[in-house]
Amino acid sequence: MTNFGLLDWIIVFIYLSGSVFIGYQSRKYVKNMSDFVVAGRSLGRGLGIATMIGSELGLITVMYAAQKGLTGGFASFHIALLAGLVCLIVGWTGYIVVPLRKLGVMTIPEFYEKRFSRGVRILGGAILALSGILNMGMFLNAGGTFIVGVTGMDSDFHLKIVMSILLILVLFYTMLGGMFSIVVTDFIQFVVLSIGLLIATFISIKTLGWEHILKTAEDHYGDAGFNPLHADGFGIDYVVWMAFMGLISCAVWQTAVMRACAAKDTNTVKRIYKWSSIGFLARFLIPNFLGICAVVYFTDNLIPMPENTLQAFPQFLAVILPTGLLGLVVAGMLAAFMSTHDSYLLCWSSVLTEDVINPLYDCKLKDALRLKITRIIIFLIGIFLLIWSLWYPLGQDLWDYMAISGAIYFTGAFALLGVGLYWKKASTTGAYLAILGGLSAMSGLGPIKERLGPSINSLSSAELGLFTIGLSITLLILGSILFPDKKNNTQGAR
Repeated sequence: MTNFGLLDWIIVFIYLSGSVFIGYQSRKYVKNMSDFVVAGRSLGRGLGIATMIGSELGLITVMYAAQKGLTGGFASFHIALLAGLVCLIVGWTGYIVVPLRKLGVMTIPEFYEKRFSRGVRILGGAILALSGILNMGMFLNAGGTFIVGVTGMDSDFHLKIVMSILLILVLFYTMLGGMFSIVVTDFIQFVVLSIGLLIATFISIKTLGWEHILKTAEDHYGDAGFNPLHADGFGIDYVVWMAFMGLISCAVWQTAVMRACAAKDTNTVKRIYKWSSIGFLARFLIPNFLGICAVVYFTDNLIPMPENTLQAFPQFLAVILPTGLLGLVVAGMLAAFMSTHDSYLLCWSSVLTEDVINPLYDCKLKDALRLKITRIIIFLIGIFLLIWSLWYPLGQDLWDYMAISGAIYFTGAFALLGVGLYWKKASTTGAYLAILGGLSAMSGLGPIKERLGPSINSLSSAELGLFTIGLSITLLILGSILFPDKKNNTQGAR
């Protein structure tokens, strides 16, 4: 059942047409690689905040956060609270992001070369791109699942067609406008999606009743649905892991750091992060709650929960929101999908160009050629994502898949940024070892984990993630002590 009708299709069509038109018009502002990747470093506070939140508040975020709320209840709110708190602390202190902006880098691997060596940059860039591309590997699947669920489509064929159309739209305007088109569409998407989610929350509370939501959640989840430290729920390991993930998502993950690098100055960077902490809180909190509401609705109406729990959220929206408003929310969700997708495509393609290919040619590739290479890589990544989304057996909550796939990069990156920026004795050998140590996170991916035997398979994603972090930091410290640089590089932050 769905309330999605002709009016909703018209709203979605108009919105998507406008987004594509903006991407097309943005092409005239792209004159060099800096314009394409960091919008000429011209972002002010207001637009910087909107594009930071807009990029991270994507359809994929809403889907996996709703799924976490559905499976974990109100206890899942700890993810939102930690994400907002950590982002606020980064804004106050400038930890990691301010030194990076001072160095004037466009990508994190570029810092690796300034601080360590070109070889570290190339290796770090390759692993960053590998991790990032795998991390967004299920984006198309989640976006297609949302559209199919909310519109009432019911076949794998429809899912494949929707995924292909979404990919074509994103590739079109990302390849043309780069960061300029992303910034503009991020701002629009931020406004539309924020209003849509707030309205959906209000209608859900009004329809289901606050006290009834709490009572049903208590019956369904028990104490574990309210206490994240409960032994039958998330547990202390998972809470610690989420605190670290909060830091990663705002200060180490390349798509967020690109916003800091695109800011006008360091004071603007701090303001962007302070205000963005509200968005980092809300981007989890509201979808978490809507996921809980989906459980209440399914329970009240004796509707079996879908085997793929990602489908529950769009199916709930399809019946709880009236025609017209549903189209507005779906348009906002699609905008969120495109916003996040284009940011990630731009990020990983620019990393491969700037931090792997160009350094291999002694950084002598001309601007026009680098732009062309980046656009070609965007297209190739898009094709890979379509194949991966159709083939990969998820087998775990989407959020946990993203955390583990991201850990392939960010555990080593955190060691190099969180320690290397501030510890002058961090050496090139230690940096190599820390980056390679992050590859151990691949053991947490479902298909690989199953083949490593019960000793690994019994570990939770949080336990594996925390182990990988500790391993990378330990390798950096030991490698730096045992194999110090002959002439210590002192470009770290002071």
